Amino acid sequence: MAAPTAGPLVGGVVQETNSSRFLVFNPKTAELLGQHQVKISQELPQEEWVEQDPKEIIQSVYMSIEKTCEQLSQLDIDVSNIKAIGISNQRETTVVWDKLTGEPLYNAIAWLDLRTQSTVEKLSQKIPGNNNFVKSKTGLPLSTYFSAVKLRWLLDNVETVQAAVKEGRALFGTVDSWLIWNLTGGAQGGVHCTDVTNASRTMLFNIHSLEWDKELCAFFEIPMSILPSVCSSSEIYGQVKAGALEGVAISGCLGDQSAALVGQMCFQEGQAKNTYGAGCFLLCNTGHKCVFSDHGLVTTVAYKLGKDKPVCYALEGSVAIAGEVIRWLKDNLGIIDTSEDIEELAREAGTSFGCYFIPAFSGLYAPHWDPSARGIICGLTQFTNKSHIAFAALEAVCFQTREILDAMNRDCGIPLRHLQVDGKMTKNKILMQLQADILKIPVIKPTVADTTALGAAIAAGAAEGVGLWSLKPEDLSAVLVDQIEPQINAMESESRYSTWKKATAKSMGWITTQATESTVSPAFSSLPLGFFIVSSLLMLIGARYISSMSD
Repeated sequence: MAAPTAGPLVGGVVQETNSSRFLVFNPKTAELLGQHQVKISQELPQEEWVEQDPKEIIQSVYMSIEKTCEQLSQLDIDVSNIKAIGISNQRETTVVWDKLTGEPLYNAIAWLDLRTQSTVEKLSQKIPGNNNFVKSKTGLPLSTYFSAVKLRWLLDNVETVQAAVKEGRALFGTVDSWLIWNLTGGAQGGVHCTDVTNASRTMLFNIHSLEWDKELCAFFEIPMSILPSVCSSSEIYGQVKAGALEGVAISGCLGDQSAALVGQMCFQEGQAKNTYGAGCFLLCNTGHKCVFSDHGLVTTVAYKLGKDKPVCYALEGSVAIAGEVIRWLKDNLGIIDTSEDIEELAREAGTSFGCYFIPAFSGLYAPHWDPSARGIICGLTQFTNKSHIAFAALEAVCFQTREILDAMNRDCGIPLRHLQVDGKMTKNKILMQLQADILKIPVIKPTVADTTALGAAIAAGAAEGVGLWSLKPEDLSAVLVDQIEPQINAMESESRYSTWKKATAKSMGWITTQATESTVSPAFSSLPLGFFIVSSLLMLIGARYISSMSD
């Protein structure tokens, strides 16, 4: 941490899949002064369902702010110097709440959730084959990933949501909307808004006109009255109404991947970054024009840094499972005690020994968009041990990034000569070296602790009426970087990548919607597997006993 400083400061909230944190920066130097992180949980009520408690989300944000402010006070930094904060958030995750009571009407349905696959298949049959108006207006494929189908599920299946919509009490938002509404007063006058980057991930937003689209809302049967107003990524939305930051302007809002793009200073067309979090997200700035992909990428809004500023777009490749595979090895298999242990375990092997891991826990996102894919580990031998699997898990993150980068190079026509990276996983030296080896280009890692929080703070500090962060190229602070060079020959890299693609093909088309829907009924899905095994054995013994009696 830096020494005590005077002068105005800017904060950045980062609300991610597994945690919330708040960081405070000096806008003149981009120096980090204080931070605090609070872990949050996921709920898995059924197979393929991923939910989070909206109350836990907002409370974790409040706590991270309070703890950071306490830390600053201990460093003799005056908290009243914080003049603005920006919000960065996990995208697509869907919340519906009661505007009169402030209570969530259901858990937040997370971006990883797959319950809507049958809905997606039914909707896709309504789209003419030669006129995919959903993709042409939104830049997105029809997928369980995005918010519209999650909202459709809530409207179809949750009575409290249906009643609130009918009575005009319901509000919908992605996580940024939920946070801003609560921070600005909630049921006592909270501001119901979102920014263009988050709106562009809902499948309800026209990325050309920058408005909610009536045709899309009619297609998904979403009442437009529950949607938030759409703002730029950098303007004053309101003020914090309570707590240590009472009265401070909330003046920046970006989906987390857009925030990382801003934090990496990727303001020029052709600049790209890859963020390694729960998932993996590679964005390339395409400037003021929408570039539509022929190779499985999505077109999205990168940022709009001011009401009167032009919008910038990006091509994006999304990988569903990156850091989540490490959590899975820790929590589900128990082969590591902490996420950090993966590096040492992988180092013990130094190779996957021909083992390949396809972590398609939520299907495959870009460039395949196959929701029926499922995770596999293949190439196992009697020699394979947990360290080889750990190494293969890290390789999986890098191979998936290679698939995205190849698609992006084909769409853009100009191959990237290096890749800028950020996110918690970039602390893993083995992962970063593997990434350079598999991509065959240098990997550029900034020494800035958190580019996502930095991006949110930049947007907040640059807003009209705040004016603390200059976006002029000559004023932007140079970010120190580490450069990781490839260390293996290109032939070996290509051979390993070719085998990875063969393994990926085997993971695809694994399940059908019918099979998913006809599995154990909800009444029994929560019972332990052991119960079924024991009860099945008892039934078999009983049947044999009855049979012997009849003989």
